[in-house]
Amino acid sequence: MDTATFSVIVPVHNGGEKFRRCLESIRTASPSELIVVADGDSDGSWRAAEAFGAKVIRLPEAGGPARARNAGARAAQGDVLVFLDADVTVAPDALRQIREVLEREPDVAAVFGSYDDAPAEPNFLSQYKNLFHHYVHQNAREEASTFWAGCGAVRRDVFLALGGFDETYRRPSIEDIELGYRIRRAGHRIRLLKTLQVKHLKRWTARSLLYADFWLRAVPWTELIQRHRELLNDLNLTWKARAAVVLGWLSLLVPPLVAVMLAMHAGLLKFFLAKRGLMFTLAALPWLWLYNLYSGLGFAVGLARHWMR
Repeated sequence: MDTATFSVIVPVHNGGEKFRRCLESIRTASPSELIVVADGDSDGSWRAAEAFGAKVIRLPEAGGPARARNAGARAAQGDVLVFLDADVTVAPDALRQIREVLEREPDVAAVFGSYDDAPAEPNFLSQYKNLFHHYVHQNAREEASTFWAGCGAVRRDVFLALGGFDETYRRPSIEDIELGYRIRRAGHRIRLLKTLQVKHLKRWTARSLLYADFWLRAVPWTELIQRHRELLNDLNLTWKARAAVVLGWLSLLVPPLVAVMLAMHAGLLKFFLAKRGLMFTLAALPWLWLYNLYSGLGFAVGLARHWMR
């Protein structure tokens, strides 16, 4: 593995300036190969990629990151495929960190990281959403149960043998989580590398956050759980997280249970307090309550859709 080559694959759809910042950071990481898949973009992102020396694949119509990543993987020559979102920046030592894990643990097939604790966008919801993600990943098990393609690497032979990402996911959704299920079911290990952190450049609004969390995460993830008959005790699915969802809904009938629900998130709230102060933490409280409500509703809708199908 010390002579292994790394192909970085970035799907992009109208990435704009954030995508250019992503490309600049990748150059400092010195990959063996950079492949950009322009997924029906119309803003010239593919030209920016060519200017950075990337191998560019242009898809005429947007079909989602799963299809775009698969197209990049088929064209890649590297022994390891490193998937990055177009709205993140990576540290110069990112590929070195991945290489060290794969060298040290040859039975590990995939490695992924997390967002850092300094999101680029200053508005409250961008800070809240990304710090939440950072906290969950930093407190999850390193022997991971799933995969994340925002910054994740897979041995190329394993990826191709499993058929890559499921292209029926036409939007940025849980295609990486689904791949992680299949990697584990094939008998391979996945590692969450907590020092492998990327900076997220995305600006979240109330509309984009609620839509993504509900329709692109909670509902399809529930359907995936039902198909595989496996409810993990990791990341957003720990027993505490599930109990908080139940308490959130019960609090609609018994309001004092809100305090008990928030106590289930004590670690996260302490993290918010340490990183962003009291006012930020207070502003996060109603969003945490809402998070538990729509997570529970997403589970119910996903369950109903699974039964109907």
